[in-house]
This record gives sequence, structure tokens and C-alpha cells, in this order.
Amino acid sequence: MQKTLLCVTAGHFLPYTMSDSNGTDFTNPSTFILLGIPGLEAAHIWISIPFCAMYAIAVLGNFTILFIVKREPSLHGPMYYFLCMLAVTDLVPSTSTVPKLLSIFWFNSREISFSACLTQMYFFHSFSVMQSGVLVAMAFDRYVAICHPLRHSMTLKNSAVVKIGLAVVLRSGILALPYPLLARRWTYCRTNIIPHFHCQHIGVMKLACADIRISSYYGLFDLLSVIGMDGFFIAMSYTQILQAIFRLPTKDARLKTFGTCISHLCAISALYVPDLLSSLMLRFGHNVPLHVLIFIASVYHLVPPVLHPIIYGVRTKQIQDRLLQLFTHKET
Repeated sequence: MQKTLLCVTAGHFLPYTMSDSNGTDFTNPSTFILLGIPGLEAAHIWISIPFCAMYAIAVLGNFTILFIVKREPSLHGPMYYFLCMLAVTDLVPSTSTVPKLLSIFWFNSREISFSACLTQMYFFHSFSVMQSGVLVAMAFDRYVAICHPLRHSMTLKNSAVVKIGLAVVLRSGILALPYPLLARRWTYCRTNIIPHFHCQHIGVMKLACADIRISSYYGLFDLLSVIGMDGFFIAMSYTQILQAIFRLPTKDARLKTFGTCISHLCAISALYVPDLLSSLMLRFGHNVPLHVLIFIASVYHLVPPVLHPIIYGVRTKQIQDRLLQLFTHKET
């Protein structure tokens, strides 16, 4: 009974099912078929233009951050090391999904192998969690810099930054591991077609003819625990930061000190707001049109990688100065 009910749950995928896969049960299909944005196939070329532009901006912006920090010894400090980590965590999830999306839009290249699908799923989830962890590390850096400025250089030595980075990587790698492992154990029925532009965990999960409750519960636990735990640590850091700021003697000093946190707060909003909306809508927005859900998911893929280098490029004077020097040097 459970098997039949779960196959019916995936019934909204049936209009896209290939004729030769109807009624077939199979384990570990050789390929999945990604549809891009179902229902808007005629507009795929036009939709690809902003997607391609945003991806190009994200790649250029984040590689610029990495290049400037590497090139300038004066930027070799904890804040900028964490910024480089954030740039890498922005690049990997978008690079693991957007090129495939563009190949669907431009060349109708919809097939993705089973192994590549699970690999894409793992890297996307792993680096998404890593992004959140890096923001927590950056909040800790702001806390030490503002609340304990005399101990900042001693607390956040290079060795401490490396340990924090390893902890962020290990946590994200471990938390993302159950997604492909559980998906590999399932049997799949009726179709191997995913009405999305990447191998999203929920999309693959709904194709299974197995009890997927464990995977579903784990996905919700992962989402709420990561956002909840990381949000708690960030909130605690900023509680201490605000208390320290309010103790400063002058308004100008308070504004100047708080201004050093604006970039980080904007980066947090750029990541968490689209992530939370996308995840909750995909889980609970059963009456929302599919193409709307996919557009919301695309926001999560592209907006943070685009906004993060812009935010830090505009708000961080050291990066502005180095970028200006770079272009001025080329012109001369």
C-alpha cells in the first residue's frame, strides 16, 4: 500500500513521462531527464539571457575578490580569508547547476547520468550548508573585532582560521552525505523525468517507489537545524556586538563601528531569505504553479553569488582601493 501511495504522490510528473517508461519499475536508472522550467519551454531562450548574465557577473565578481585578496598582502587577514571562503562557496553551487541549465535552454541537452545527478545533489547541498557556516565564521570575526579588539590578532591567528574553515567543511560534507546515499538505495517508478533544472533532492525523492519519509524528515531537519543553529550563533554574536556599540561614547563612533557590520548583514539576508523561502515553498507550496517554484529556486542559486561580491566590493574600502589600483595600473 505504501508503495502505491508514494507513486501516486509523484503523479504530477506524469504529463512529462516518456512513453517507453510508463509503468516501469527500475533501480538506479542510468539517466534522469531534466526539463528546465516545465510549461515555459517556448521562452527558454529568453529566460536564459538574465540567467547567463547573472552567472557571468557572479563568476567575474567572485573571482575578482579571490584575485584581489591573493594579490594584496595587506588583505591577508581573517576577514578577507573568510570572504574568500564565501566566494568559493558561492561559485561551486551555481557552477554545479547553472551551466546545465543553460545547456537545457540552448541545446536541449536534458539528460544527466544517475551518478552525475547524485554528485550534483551532494555538492549543491554541501556547499549551501558551507555558505551558512562561513557567515557564522564572519560573524565571529566581527564579534572579536568589535568586542575584543585588542585580542583580535591573537584570537584569530592563521591557524585558528584554518581550524574554523576545516570545521565548516567537515560539517557541511557530513550533513550533505545522507542525500545521495539514501537516493542511491531507492527504487524508482513510472518516470525518470525531473521537472526542474537540476537534481534537487525533493525532485528526485518524489520519483521513488519507496518509503521516503526518512529522507524527507532528514531534509527538513537539515534545513531547520542549519538555519536554526547558525542563526542562533549569528544572533548571539550581534547581541554582543550591539551591546558593545551602544557603550561607545559618541554617535559617530557608534555609526562607524556598526558600518563595519553592514556588509555581513547584507550577505546574511542575501543567503538566508531566498534559501528559506525556496525550501519552504517547495515543501509546502502545493498550490503554487511549478514554474513559480522553479523561479524561486533559481533566485537562491544566483542571487547570493551575484550580490555577495557586489556588497563587499561597494562596502569595503580596501577592496575598492585595490580594484581601482588594478584598473589604473592597466590603463597606465
